[in-house]
Amino acid sequence: MAAASAPIAMREALTLPSIGISPQFITFTHVTMESDKYICVRETAPQNSIVIVDMNLPNQPLRRPITADSALMNPNSKVLALKAQVQGTNQDHLQIFNIELKTKLKSHLMPEQVVFWKWITPKLLGLVTQTSVYHWSIEGESEPVKMFERTANLANNQIINYRCDPSEKWLVLIGIAPGAPERPQLVKGNMQLFSVDQQRSQALEAHAAAFAQFKVPGNENPSTLISFATKTLNAGQITSKLHIIELGAQPGKPSFTKKQADLFFPPDFADDFPVAMQISHKYSLIYVITKLGLLFVYDLETATAVYRNRISPDPIFLTAEASSLGGFYAINRRGQVLLATVNEQTIVPFVSGQLNNLELAVNLAKRGNLPGAENLVVQRFQELFAQTKYKEAAELAAESPQGILRTPDTVAKFQSVPVQTGQTPPLLQYFGTLLTRGKLNAFESLELSRLVVNQNKKNLLENWLAEDKLECSEELGDLVKTVDNDLALKIYIKARATPKVVAAFAERREFDKILIYSKQVGYTPDYLFLLQTILRTDPQSDGISLDGVEIGASRKFRYLGSIVQYEGDIEEDIQHRIKAGWVKWKNATGVLCDGKMPIKLKGKFYRTGAVNFALMMSQMEGGCPVDYNTITDLFLQRNLIREATAFLLDVLKPNLPEHGFLQTKVLEINLVTFPNVADAILANGMFSHYDRPRIAQLCEKAGLYVRALQHYTELPDIKRVIVNTHAIEPQSLVEFFGTLSREWALECMKDLLLVNLRGNLQIIVQVAKEYCEQLGIDACIKIFEQFKSYEGLYFFLGSYLSSSEDPDIHFKYIEAAARTGQIKEVERVTRESNFYDPEKTKNFLMEAKLPDARPLINVCDRFGFVPDLTHYLYSNNMLRYIEGYVQKVNPGNAPLVVGQLLDDECPEDFIKGLILSVRSLLPVEPLVEECEKRNRLRLLTQFLEHLVSEGSQDVHVHNALGKIIIDSNNNPEHFLTTNPYYDSRVVGKYCEKRDPTLAVVAYRRGQCDEELINVTNKNSLFKLQARYVVERMDGDLWEKVLNPENGYRRQLIDQVVSTALPESKSPEQVSAAVKAFMTADLPHELIELLEKIVLQNSAFSGNFNLQNLLILTAIKADPSRVMDYINRLDNFDGPAVGEVAVEAQLYEEAFAIFKKFNLNVQAVNVLLDNIRSVERAVEFAFRVEEDAVWSQVAKAQLREGLVSDAIESFIRADDATQFLDVIRAAEDANVYHDLVRYLLMVRQKAKEPKVDSELIYAYAKIDRLADIEEFILMPNVANLQNVGDRLYDEALYEAAKIIFAFISNWAKLASTLVKLKQFQGAVDAARKANSAKTWKEVCFACVDAEEFRLAQICGLNIIVQVDDLEEVSEYYQNRGCFNELISLMESGLGLERAHMGIFTELGVLYARYRPEKLMEHIKLFSTRLNIPKLIRACDEQQHWKELTYLYIQYDEFDNAATTIMNHSPEAWDHMQFKDVAVKVANVELYYKAVHFYLQEHPDLINDLLNVLALRVDHTRVVDIMRKAGHLRLVKPYMVAVQSNNVSAVNEALNEIYVEEEDYDRLRESIDMHDNFDQIGLAQKIEKHELLEMRRVAAYIYKKAGRWKQSIALSKKDNLYKDAMETASQSGDRELAEELLVYFIEQGKKECFASCLFVCYDLIRVDVALELAWMNNMIDFAFPYLLQFIREYTGKVDELVKDKIEAQIEVKAKEKEEKDVIAQQNMYAQLLPLALPAPPMPGMGGGFAPPPPMGGMGMPPMPPFGMPPMGSSY
Repeated sequence: MAAASAPIAMREALTLPSIGISPQFITFTHVTMESDKYICVRETAPQNSIVIVDMNLPNQPLRRPITADSALMNPNSKVLALKAQVQGTNQDHLQIFNIELKTKLKSHLMPEQVVFWKWITPKLLGLVTQTSVYHWSIEGESEPVKMFERTANLANNQIINYRCDPSEKWLVLIGIAPGAPERPQLVKGNMQLFSVDQQRSQALEAHAAAFAQFKVPGNENPSTLISFATKTLNAGQITSKLHIIELGAQPGKPSFTKKQADLFFPPDFADDFPVAMQISHKYSLIYVITKLGLLFVYDLETATAVYRNRISPDPIFLTAEASSLGGFYAINRRGQVLLATVNEQTIVPFVSGQLNNLELAVNLAKRGNLPGAENLVVQRFQELFAQTKYKEAAELAAESPQGILRTPDTVAKFQSVPVQTGQTPPLLQYFGTLLTRGKLNAFESLELSRLVVNQNKKNLLENWLAEDKLECSEELGDLVKTVDNDLALKIYIKARATPKVVAAFAERREFDKILIYSKQVGYTPDYLFLLQTILRTDPQSDGISLDGVEIGASRKFRYLGSIVQYEGDIEEDIQHRIKAGWVKWKNATGVLCDGKMPIKLKGKFYRTGAVNFALMMSQMEGGCPVDYNTITDLFLQRNLIREATAFLLDVLKPNLPEHGFLQTKVLEINLVTFPNVADAILANGMFSHYDRPRIAQLCEKAGLYVRALQHYTELPDIKRVIVNTHAIEPQSLVEFFGTLSREWALECMKDLLLVNLRGNLQIIVQVAKEYCEQLGIDACIKIFEQFKSYEGLYFFLGSYLSSSEDPDIHFKYIEAAARTGQIKEVERVTRESNFYDPEKTKNFLMEAKLPDARPLINVCDRFGFVPDLTHYLYSNNMLRYIEGYVQKVNPGNAPLVVGQLLDDECPEDFIKGLILSVRSLLPVEPLVEECEKRNRLRLLTQFLEHLVSEGSQDVHVHNALGKIIIDSNNNPEHFLTTNPYYDSRVVGKYCEKRDPTLAVVAYRRGQCDEELINVTNKNSLFKLQARYVVERMDGDLWEKVLNPENGYRRQLIDQVVSTALPESKSPEQVSAAVKAFMTADLPHELIELLEKIVLQNSAFSGNFNLQNLLILTAIKADPSRVMDYINRLDNFDGPAVGEVAVEAQLYEEAFAIFKKFNLNVQAVNVLLDNIRSVERAVEFAFRVEEDAVWSQVAKAQLREGLVSDAIESFIRADDATQFLDVIRAAEDANVYHDLVRYLLMVRQKAKEPKVDSELIYAYAKIDRLADIEEFILMPNVANLQNVGDRLYDEALYEAAKIIFAFISNWAKLASTLVKLKQFQGAVDAARKANSAKTWKEVCFACVDAEEFRLAQICGLNIIVQVDDLEEVSEYYQNRGCFNELISLMESGLGLERAHMGIFTELGVLYARYRPEKLMEHIKLFSTRLNIPKLIRACDEQQHWKELTYLYIQYDEFDNAATTIMNHSPEAWDHMQFKDVAVKVANVELYYKAVHFYLQEHPDLINDLLNVLALRVDHTRVVDIMRKAGHLRLVKPYMVAVQSNNVSAVNEALNEIYVEEEDYDRLRESIDMHDNFDQIGLAQKIEKHELLEMRRVAAYIYKKAGRWKQSIALSKKDNLYKDAMETASQSGDRELAEELLVYFIEQGKKECFASCLFVCYDLIRVDVALELAWMNNMIDFAFPYLLQFIREYTGKVDELVKDKIEAQIEVKAKEKEEKDVIAQQNMYAQLLPLALPAPPMPGMGGGFAPPPPMGGMGMPPMPPFGMPPMGSSY
């Protein structure tokens, strides 16, 4: 059956591999599809992830890195459920996530493993465990609820589905199990049906099941049905059934009769079984899908078989309902996602024609609203009507497919039935049935509404409209408008009767809704007419009514202090609030110009409906439909200035250049009428394209001088306006100056000062302050100086002073302040400013001679002009300021004042009084310095003594007093030794020239080392210097005086040795001196000194430190004396001195010292390390017999390579600390017997792994294996692993074997046994190790030893690892062991862990070495092969048949086709090639296949082309065959594809038909397919010998519009009928009349009469009568004449009728216009006084209501937008 005519359409919606899903994951356990919205795939390689495929966007999968055992997408939303087993337990962790919100909704830990789960509803998860079934809701915090226990028949079953009915009262669980022993390949299906209400289960045999809702006739509530499919084996017979049963039948109600039907499986599908069932609720069809891809379709109501076909060549494992399409999705193992849907165009004809089931066809058509059963339904309707079964007829009409019976004829038919008394009219029965079924169409709605309106039951209409039972139309609205305008408006809106909706809104004065509605529906009303209407009828807001009573309008009223006038004027409001009228205009314009402010609110600002409407028009998409200027003029003509302003402010907000005229206009009208409004608009700055000069003039006239200044561009105009400062706000004027250039601004400033210096000075100062940077400081100062305005200069510079650092500006400010009498400001600036020129300012202030000297004091004090200040004040007799300055301003400068006063010969009494007045605040040092410079120091005696008496400890006071005492020689020694406060350095310096000994006293007291040394050296006072140095004990001082560069060092040393040290009794002083001599590197002097002190009887003879020092000094300076000192001295530090002796290489002396102090270890170290005599060390060790000594000797022997002696010494020393070195040395010397003795001793001291390990190694080296076995059995800490590895590395395999066997290191043991050639043991050890590396090592060794049995045992454990498989294969092949390798791989196929690599590698081996087994292997294990790898192998080995099969399995159909064609002798199979050809992607392969079949299999080429018909270019195929000369060979193909109307195909077939003289087929081809060279064909066959062929040529000419040629050809062959028909169809009057003349000439009277009727519309009556009369054929023309007279009589009657109706319409229209004018005149007196509006075109000067069938001002529009006949529009 052709796919196009099949009742079920199949298409490929998606292929999972195309979106990156690996084929290994396309399985039942990895793929889930809970609905037609999502597919969820769980991947485990290369990493764990979940892939979510949205079926609306299948090519954009969502991949997330998630690890889970199972994943389910919610049927409706992006909610993901995940299941993962908790490691080490049988518990499952369940989680639910919202992917869009990225949140976890719920989680739960199931105590038992969930073996199957499924979304049974969008809110409910079904969980199936080994024993029970649970339901888990995703709402709330609930946990899974147990529903029922699994029945026994589902034990050991694989659960494949779980479902519930829509009411969740019935549940079904389905599982499958292995088949019976006699036929295990037939899988057994089991089902458990559970009733929630009854809490009971029933076990049944079934493979698939589904629930459905079905409404049984006579039952209001739908019944719940279950359908299930079974396939069982009973007594060797297979029974396949489909059952449909009602669940929970309602008592007392009609129930559904149980149905069953057979499932017919073809013989090739005997072991196939159902895996899924889906029920289409849209069509009430049951889809049963089997594993091998069969589809069974049954009717739900009758269980009638509808269709069966195979929909997939690959196994199907998953299906999901496509509810919106009435079909289902299916996924097969190849990854195809197939979509099966009902072919709505063919299913009903298929059922009625192919199945001959008319009743089922009608039911399907009614249920699914499907075409194809029209004749049957109409026939049945007529039968019911004839039988007066009106109710049944009404139901049939209501349910008729595609509404074929819901027509006006049906309504008329019911209307025509007479109504029986006491019975419901059939028409009402019909309408009642329709209402219960759904919605009425337009005609039905109109007829039903007419009945309801006539009965005045408007509420029924409202209810039906609310329930959407009626289809709204314009006619329905017209009908309802007679009773309810609001309801009619709703109907108009729903019916999209736009003109009627606009007219209704206009009648209701809801003009804003007109705009909104027009925008929504895309309608364009006459906006200008609407705006004029609003302005004429009511420029204000809509009228106000209260409780239905309209409140009368007032001409004016007071509201919140304002007077609002009806006309829109504001005169009274201005008079009332002239001062505050427009203060808030800026805020108002902010509202009006705010795009975010609703238009309705802007309209309320003026309370004007017209403004509101105009604003809404301005914001329409596509721009305002009415020109802004026109709208503005409409407002202005009615003197609505405020409204016009409001409108323009809103629409001109974008500030576009093209709006310049309107911007000027709005400013002009407000500058003339309301200047304050214009000022506010200009202040907003929203316009920039208006006529600025014009606006400037108007602003000047209106007194808006600031605005005028802002708009003038010429300097004279600006000067003229700017002098009106009395009317300009100062701040605005200042801001205006900021807009001028520098030159213009300066000119304007000069003019203002010239006009009114005093009055304008403040403004000029403010301008100068504000724009000083732009104008220039100097220019501003120059202007003020030009007008000698120090006051202006003072105020200007005062603001700029704080930010300026210009000295000149600061000076000018001081000068201006001084000249304007601002003494305090002068004082402040001189005190605070840091930028004025102090010299210049000082001179100015001195010249100014201000009465207040404080500014001068500030300058002089800050900048060091104190002497000048003192001289100025003293000279001007301002002594009071001198005292004030010294006492209050800066007492620190009093010394300078005193000095200047002394220079000015001021009386001493004033100076003393001045000094005493300051006292403690006076700095003494500079005062003394000033007096000392002038030799007037005695002047301070009284002052200093006064300070001392007050307890002053100031060093300067006492220094000065000391200097006075020294100069007066008043017992200075006493002062120098007793006064603690003076500075020794200062006073000592003062004494040096007067008395050096006094200087030494002062320096000693202050420890002034450098000064004392200098003065003593200078005056040869070395004894005093030596005593001072010894007493000081200062290292730095000693270093300085003992410096070789000191020329006085020798004199000092002599005094130290001869006087200072002998006099000293302090050990510290001696020690410091000795240390100093040592530091100064004076060893000989030091030795001499120490011998004198230590060796001679003195207080320091037994001093420990001095003895040490003496020996150490001798070691350094005179080693020959060291041994004598060692023997003579006893109280020294032996260890320390000995170390020093060693460092000085005095080894014998060091040995003597250590020996003297019994330091035996140090002594033996000297012998060993320094003297290097092992013999003396051994002798010394025997003498002292100390372990530590022996230990040192042992180490030395070890270093010397005397390993055995060293070991002996270590044993004598009982020293185990050096075991690492001993082990290393023993191993190097190969003295393992001695090492064993040493290690046994060490083990008694310490438990070290190294010791035990080395002991084992030593045993192995001396071949004491028994000792090794005994040792490792005892407690030890040896690192046996490392020892074993070491033994293995050094080929001590027997010992290593003992170790590895003991520690169970089977891997190393296996390696060791391999080395020992013990292969069986190695295999056993490898089995225990179970390591791939170990297995490979043993395996390869066995292969090399040709132990293939053992090698295979190892190989089976290796090849299960994918990474190691190739290595094993290569190892075998490299050694030529092909048969053994194949045997190994074949054995590996049966392994539980067998993987794809094994199957693939075996296939490669078969391809190389056993090609006869290759194809069988590929077919058996095609799903477990790495096909690309095997493809390469087959290609290399040239196995073309197998290569083709692999290409097909891998979906590489292009390569498969190419291989077949290139190697056809081996690879070609027709059926296989057809399957491949339809799947290739390269189009060129189609044509290559055509050539291939043409050359090798021409008998089958049509079969191939039929398969490729939908894919090839038919023109190219025909061209190929034409060139090959075998066009007729593909005639069946061309006939099949001619429906595509391809030119090449049509011409080829026509050519064949002509050759075959098959004129019937030729004519049929020409009729149905017109894409060919018609004229060429006609010319070719017009001279054909066959009449029918020539007739076809005439027919072609006729179709091509060549009427004359066609008629001529027909006349030639006496085909007069054809000629007449051609003439009639041509529409050419001349041809028709020529044909008449021809018939007359030929005497064909009958043909003449026939031609008159055939060409009736073309032939002129006068010509026909003339020819008939002239040729005596009136009788033959008379019928034609009668027909002509009747036709024209009817036309005249219609014209007369139209004229009468037109006259009536004109009179009615005139009467209507008169009524409108009269009504307008009646309200004319109520119109507001305003400017007269110009009459609009088409208007009579008044308001005309909208015409009946048009919009607001629009002409009436006929249906479908076509003008009526005769209309001028």
